[in-house]
Amino acid sequence: MVEISPKADPPVCKIIDYKKFLYEQKKREKAQKSKATKVVVKEIRFGPNTDEHDFEFKKKHAIKFLQEGAKLKAFVFFKGRSIIYKDQGHILLLRLATELEEYGKVEQMPKLEGKRMIMYLAPKKK
Repeated sequence: MVEISPKADPPVCKIIDYKKFLYEQKKREKAQKSKATKVVVKEIRFGPNTDEHDFEFKKKHAIKFLQEGAKLKAFVFFKGRSIIYKDQGHILLLRLATELEEYGKVEQMPKLEGKRMIMYLAPKKK
């Protein structure tokens, strides 16, 4: 005897094989899990003194990632003494955000965490 719905009034019970009941329950949970959407986060790394051509090249990749429906994590990595160029990193990320405005929206503005300045972009809904 297996209790199917304990919250019902009166509780619903069935006489079935318990192993079969567990198997079907696992099968249902697996089917639900497969229908759930998985969030993919792609990363793009810049330096504080990234050149124009490199910026355009990475921007093309960012556009491709956003069109595929993945979230984008763009960050500027400061090595050694380059941390003094924090403002350049901030400007670079804001420029990326404005140029990708039609493909995605900014989820988190540029924020300095340790030696990285990180910004998140989410794709626009179609």
